[in-house]
Amino acid sequence: MERKKEVLEAAAKELPLLLDADRIHWSKDWLLLHGSDETEDLSFPPDVVVEPESTEEVSKLLAWSNRHAFPVTAAGARTGLSGGALPVNGGMAMSMRRMNRIWSIDTLNHQAIVGPGVITEELSNAAEAHGLMYAVDPASRGTCTIGGNIAENSGGPRAVKYGVTKDWVLNLEVVLADGRVIETGANTLKNSTGYNLTQLMVGSEGTLGIVTKATLKLLPLPRHQALMLVPFSSAEDACAAVAAIFQSGAMPSALEFMERDAIVLAQTYAGVSEPVLSPEDAAHLIVEVDGFSVQDLMPQCERILPVLESHRCGEVLFAESASEKEKLWFLRRRVGEAVKAESVYKEEDTVVPRGELPALLKKVKSLGAKHGFRTVCYGHAGDGNLHVNILRDDLGLDEWERMLPSAIRELFQEVVRLGGTLSGEHGIGWVQRGYMDLACSPAQLDVMRTIKAVFDPQGILNPGKVLPHLEA
Repeated sequence: MERKKEVLEAAAKELPLLLDADRIHWSKDWLLLHGSDETEDLSFPPDVVVEPESTEEVSKLLAWSNRHAFPVTAAGARTGLSGGALPVNGGMAMSMRRMNRIWSIDTLNHQAIVGPGVITEELSNAAEAHGLMYAVDPASRGTCTIGGNIAENSGGPRAVKYGVTKDWVLNLEVVLADGRVIETGANTLKNSTGYNLTQLMVGSEGTLGIVTKATLKLLPLPRHQALMLVPFSSAEDACAAVAAIFQSGAMPSALEFMERDAIVLAQTYAGVSEPVLSPEDAAHLIVEVDGFSVQDLMPQCERILPVLESHRCGEVLFAESASEKEKLWFLRRRVGEAVKAESVYKEEDTVVPRGELPALLKKVKSLGAKHGFRTVCYGHAGDGNLHVNILRDDLGLDEWERMLPSAIRELFQEVVRLGGTLSGEHGIGWVQRGYMDLACSPAQLDVMRTIKAVFDPQGILNPGKVLPHLEA
């Protein structure tokens, strides 16, 4: 305690030498704001919040923090769902939102160079203005940042065709724990020069270094989409149809699953009544195909429709106009918010080989029956990513806290047995690290700990995250 007091006194004197005073925040409001994200109701206020505007400032701040063994947790928009940006050991919360410059959109080489504070949707819009596409589209794309996406290796609906964040990152400028600045790769599509430090950084949740600039790949923009809303009387039939679609040779640009409760909650939350559900509808798939011309779309739909019919789907609704398509995507993107508004809940970001989705859904429902809780499931079915929401509803607090850890462990055991893993796009962060032993062998964890120790020997970078029982 005495040492921490000394460090904070040093911070009060020395940080203004590194950063303008109006970008150093000690007030309770700032600390509380940066002590939480979208992960349930957790709160871990830092001791100070700083807002650097350049790589040089980040470097100076990290060098200072390393000398004083002062924890540093980088944060963007704090939209994460695994507690990855929570300063669980206090220390310095480093907001990257001021580093929000789009340095370039290179139309010749199809690349963008951006700061970590750039909002994901703003980059997508900037690329689209040049006829290009940055396809990573998390539900929070209107608020989340590129730096946060890189930290968590974020995905979204279009990951099934275009990949997750790691598939779009070419090169990173990273500040290491001691303040040194490196580039992890090169601004080229191919690079076989040494270890792949770029991919090591993506998904490392700010535990190995802090990203200050990113070179991202862009692709020509497919300007046309067709969207199908497909009802099923059986949620397991809907899940089974997913793998069959790909077996047919089709490649949808998005393939989303929503069970009935997810749709109803989203409709209530958003104040909309469409789509109209029949009493038999247990689940829906949203199937999107894209192309560079309208003529590219119908052949893709014609390949998919017989597959859907063979899995006993109901009447397929085609969203033809831009407004109809937007309404469906609007509803899908509101499901997470709707669940959060409905009840105290716990969301698990499970992912399995897509052919195992029916088995996973069956297990989820059996766990709910066994432990007495309600589940609401939705997610990116095309890549096997099912968001499992466990709702507390009327369960007593004691029963909820007693039941939840064992139910989640049982769920993850089944996920791993099916060939899946703990997180598809939300990261491990603070809330999932206790389950890492299920997905990773002791040897794997030892290698990860060794890597962490090399990059961050003092353990100042986002301590308490990803790895179990590893504290600064």
